[in-house]
Amino acid sequence: MIKGRRRSRLIGMIASLAVGGSALQLSGCDPQVRSTLLDGLQTTTTSLSDALITAFFLSLADDSTTTTTGGGGLTTTGTSP
Repeated sequence: MIKGRRRSRLIGMIASLAVGGSALQLSGCDPQVRSTLLDGLQTTTTSLSDALITAFFLSLADDSTTTTTGGGGLTTTGTSP
């Protein structure tokens, strides 16, 4: 349990440092490059979150709504006595 907490805390700290560090690095960048980069990050983040939300709700969907094709009944061939 302790390893899991430490790992999640470490991942959170690394993520916050990466986000904060990239924000500080962008302040000295050319405005056009910064705008292009931030627009790309926004588009990517939006697409990823939409995909994750859609996948989550699809996983909650009821599997019993599937339909089967075919007769499903017994058939006999030949002549009756």
